[in-house]
Formats: sequence, structure tokens, C-alpha cells
Amino acid sequence: MKKLIAGVVLGVSLTAMAHGAGDPEAGEANAQVCAGCHGAGGAKPIAPDYPKLSNLGEKYLYQQLKLIKSGDRAIASMTGILDNRSDQDLQDLAAYFDSQDMPIGQADPDLVDQGESLYRGGNMATGVPACAACHSPTGNGIDAAGYPHLGGQSAAYVEKQLKAYRDGERAAGQNASIMMDVASKLTDQEIKAVSSYVSGLN
Repeated sequence: MKKLIAGVVLGVSLTAMAHGAGDPEAGEANAQVCAGCHGAGGAKPIAPDYPKLSNLGEKYLYQQLKLIKSGDRAIASMTGILDNRSDQDLQDLAAYFDSQDMPIGQADPDLVDQGESLYRGGNMATGVPACAACHSPTGNGIDAAGYPHLGGQSAAYVEKQLKAYRDGERAAGQNASIMMDVASKLTDQEIKAVSSYVSGLN
């Protein structure tokens, strides 16, 4: 019996850990201000170069919210919005947006072959690793590692971020150095192709 109880307690603990520390319902109550730019549930931003926040991964979202609040990741349109939010508020927002469905976009048919090749196999000639290694073959990411879900993300936003990594404009966060190294080896055409491809990943 003791073993059974211990197993149940462990199972509950692991489930809680898997779902993170945020409360989606509490996050929803604080997310109304976000809808003005990112749309309801973070799924329909007002501009193509604004990110979809839905289903990105709770750990990734929480990390980015912390970086934006601290000013380490400077985003002009977000200035001051998170100033009065507690750490728990940020966790709740991350949990809420991660619980929402990510709508899938439509990749440019002319870029699919190049984009898929880069995403799944990288470019051995220039040392570009496969995106799928960290973001999964389906684009779902690896939440435990803080690697975001990319499938369905706006192509314009992905392109903007890859260029920001390449130019050293986005350098904050534990995984930024990885992305800066990868992006430094990508051409404009490769960035456009792989950004378009991930927007259509389911």
C-alpha cells in the first residue's frame, strides 16, 4: 500500500511539473491587454511581423516574458506593459497562451522544397544544422528545453527574428547564442524559405 501511495504521489508530482507552474485561467484574466496586438488567445496578431503566442511552449513564453519585462529583450511596442506584473502573473500568462491552439499558415509553394530541405536536413556545406533537431520534425518544439513551437508561426515574424539573431540584435536568453550561430550561416533567401516553410507546418 505504501508503494502504491508513493507511486500516486510521484505521478501527481510529475504531472504538475509537466504542466509548469502557471495557471491558465488566471493568465486568461490578465491577457486582455495582449489581445490588442496578438489577437484573442494570442492566435491572430494585427500585423504579420507580430508573433502568434498560442501554443509556443510554456517555458519558452515565460522566459521571453521575463526578458521583456527586465528590458534584456527590448521590444518597443511592449515597453511598460509588463512592469506591474509579478513573476506568477508571467507564469500564468505563459500557461494561458500555451494552452491555446496555434492556427496553421500557408507556405509559399515556390519556397517549400528549399525550406523543407533546410528545416529537416540543414545545409552541410555551410554548417547549418537541421531546425528539426531542436524544434522537432513537426515543428512542435521541445518545451522542457525552452525550444519554441514553430509550426504555424507567421513567416514574416520568423524571418524578422532570424535576421535579428544574425545581426546580433536579439542576444538575450539562454538559447540565444545557439540561434545567433545558426542564423549567422543563413542567407536572406534561406531565411525566407525556412520561415515560409515553418508557417505551414502542422
